[in-house]
Amino acid sequence: METLLDPATLAAYHADGAAVLRGVLPPDWVPRLRAAIDRTLARPTVNGLEFAAPGKGRFYGDYFQWLTDPDVKALVFDSPLPALACQLMGSRQVRFFYDQLLVKEPGTARRTPWHHDIPYWPIRGEQVVSLWVPFDRATPETGVVTYVKGSHRWGQWFRPATFTEQTSYDRIYATGGLPPPPDLHAAAARHDLPTSDVAPPDVIAHHALTIHGAPGNASATQRRRAIALRYCGDDVVWDPRPGTFLESPGLRERLPPVDLKPGDPLDGPLFPRVL
Repeated sequence: METLLDPATLAAYHADGAAVLRGVLPPDWVPRLRAAIDRTLARPTVNGLEFAAPGKGRFYGDYFQWLTDPDVKALVFDSPLPALACQLMGSRQVRFFYDQLLVKEPGTARRTPWHHDIPYWPIRGEQVVSLWVPFDRATPETGVVTYVKGSHRWGQWFRPATFTEQTSYDRIYATGGLPPPPDLHAAAARHDLPTSDVAPPDVIAHHALTIHGAPGNASATQRRRAIALRYCGDDVVWDPRPGTFLESPGLRERLPPVDLKPGDPLDGPLFPRVL
């Protein structure tokens, strides 16, 4: 496989749990995916979610668009991103887990709560990477994702938090006795909270256990459109714990069936091999 990432970037990803991959998305993907995102915003799908309260801007999320949108599917399968994921994970093969659209329009105060990904998901494994692909410039003002360096090695799972306007942790997916994430704002002096200024064709990669969050979009004019692609490697297995996001009402019946037993390698039409 062609070497796409330099050793320093790979080392930073494994040590910190996140890394900015500069200039890795060919520029012709950008207008194509901007158009796909705007189609969805104009006509939200049945999986779409509005995370901000009415009158407080727009923070929109959507899932599994690759199943219905040919441009998102092309990004998942045909862009350089599967090869990047393969190199980051050190995997022999790559399967696709799902895509997630995350849009914060100008003047949206709602922040993305501190969380890490695996507690939301019915999978387990070390080789899970998210590629956060911005289609607008993203800064601390407009809602760039912020990561807690090294938190993927803390050895602790935290309780999933809702992304909706509700700000407490009383609406959760599945507690399993998990504690809430630490109050990183109150303890900022004791945590390394790096932020980045990214723009197409940059991509941010993060490990599925790295704690991250994002501010709202305080800009009056600048949009923040992004798609997160979740790729899995050789060691990922099915772990259908109660309350993960795939158990949310109505979602599973809108997706291809999952014929997997606990501990099975990820497989089947919903989780295609992309490399």
